[in-house]
Amino acid sequence: MKADTNENKTALIFGASGLIGNYLVHHLCESRHYREVLSFSRHTISFRHDKLKQIITDLKDVSALKSDLQGHDVFCCLGTTIKKAGNQKNFRKIDFDLPVQLARLSEENKIRGFFVVSSIGANSTSSNFYLRTKGEMEKEVLDCGIPRIAVVRPSMLLGKRNEFRFGEQAGKILMLVFSVFLLGKYRKYRAIEAETVAEALIKIANDDYSDQDIYESDELVEIAKSTKNK
Repeated sequence: MKADTNENKTALIFGASGLIGNYLVHHLCESRHYREVLSFSRHTISFRHDKLKQIITDLKDVSALKSDLQGHDVFCCLGTTIKKAGNQKNFRKIDFDLPVQLARLSEENKIRGFFVVSSIGANSTSSNFYLRTKGEMEKEVLDCGIPRIAVVRPSMLLGKRNEFRFGEQAGKILMLVFSVFLLGKYRKYRAIEAETVAEALIKIANDDYSDQDIYESDELVEIAKSTKNK
């Protein structure tokens, strides 16, 4: 299916306070493709724009959002860590339950596009709980009857978070040092700027990238780069 060329669309974003979501809400508001951007989050974000409407919700009952979930493209950037969630059960609620519930509700509401952030290495049969959860989420979302669904799998994210994660910062330094050695099929493991992921998401949602449903990290870099070269 060719992407919707309408430049008067409504975008709905979940996770605007996160690293990718923060960049995404900015770029959505600046995009010529969208006349309105609805942000659903637990707390008000500081960013302000004429296109932006913020809906505050704890996301405990996704079905309660049915009347508000009206538009064209849903961007799901929800995600946490097991450490922050406290345990695997709480992690799964955020990284599996919420994206899947939102995808199903989007299908019910005749949403045209659903775009979700997953993770490099996501695999429903992985022995790693984090990667298995992400892979299971992907399968459930892709099984929904939404005309256009895309999953993006970024590698380690670069960008300034509101919170400091020591382990993540150390990992970023190592990744940047060794990225030069990640060539060929290993390029997808290179660290990626969160803003690059956001740019690629909007490009995927509005251009004819319907030949695939899953985009690896190195593909996101090339897609975002093609936007800047125009």
